[in-house]
Amino acid sequence: MGSYFSFTLMILSWILLASTETKAQGIKSARLLDLLIRDYIFKSYDTHFRTGLVHSVRLPSNFSGIRVDIVRFRCGSLRRYGAQVKEFHLDVDVSVNPCVERVMVVSQNLGYNWSSIYYANYDLSGYQLVSPVLGILAYNAGTDVNFSNPFELAIVAGGKPITIDFRNITRMRNDSGIMPLCASFEGDGKLTLARQASPYVCVAKRHGHFGLVVEKPSPVQLKRKESPWKVAVGSSIGAALAAFLLCLLLVAMFVRVKKRSMMEELERRAYEEEALQVSMVGHVRAPTASVTRTLPTLEHEYKPPPH
Repeated sequence: MGSYFSFTLMILSWILLASTETKAQGIKSARLLDLLIRDYIFKSYDTHFRTGLVHSVRLPSNFSGIRVDIVRFRCGSLRRYGAQVKEFHLDVDVSVNPCVERVMVVSQNLGYNWSSIYYANYDLSGYQLVSPVLGILAYNAGTDVNFSNPFELAIVAGGKPITIDFRNITRMRNDSGIMPLCASFEGDGKLTLARQASPYVCVAKRHGHFGLVVEKPSPVQLKRKESPWKVAVGSSIGAALAAFLLCLLLVAMFVRVKKRSMMEELERRAYEEEALQVSMVGHVRAPTASVTRTLPTLEHEYKPPPH
């Protein structure tokens, strides 16, 4: 009997899992995605979860890329001590309305793929996400919780806001020089943009979904961004060509000087080896011969001509 009951529960769990995976296909609504995640959490919810400890929820394969963590608190303890739930920090005096005996806080990291749903549900024209969308929600988790239809609770910050830390999950580099904006995706389809509280850290007054966005560059800005690269490449090529031509010029000058030196040396040697003497006539150097005279000789057999 016990084995038959276990087998029946296993079959039912497979049916529920298959039903959830079928629903996951073709999801286009951010609100529907929240409801499907909520239903799966409570179908796999274990009432023996220890209060105050974070538990990771394994979602079906069709929700691949989404990370969900849950933690259960007593309402009063959450207000007195606050809590850290993954990237979300709830400071003291945070309240949950309506206050129940226990509350389940759900942290969502939708990853980059599932975060694209927010492009279809919110007006993000002119902006692009540079972080996954993170969500924090709360549901009733008392001993009398209705697992078939748990209701959502409101998380409202007290004296200090809720902080959302994107430093370890954003695609932005610290040295990029671009300061993203904090995007708050509210339940009524309204998108609110605000400055960061500190680099890659945003703040909020209540529960919801949040992300980092940057303004999309216009075609003119893209051209301006490309031109420095073109200038740099052109400058490098021009400098290399100039260096090559300069080397050729230096080689030509060296060859010319060397040739002139060799010609002068040859001329010098030629002048030194000349048989004729060289003297200056005005400003012109001309060869001269040494003065020689034919010595007279006496002819003894000279006969005067006849008269």
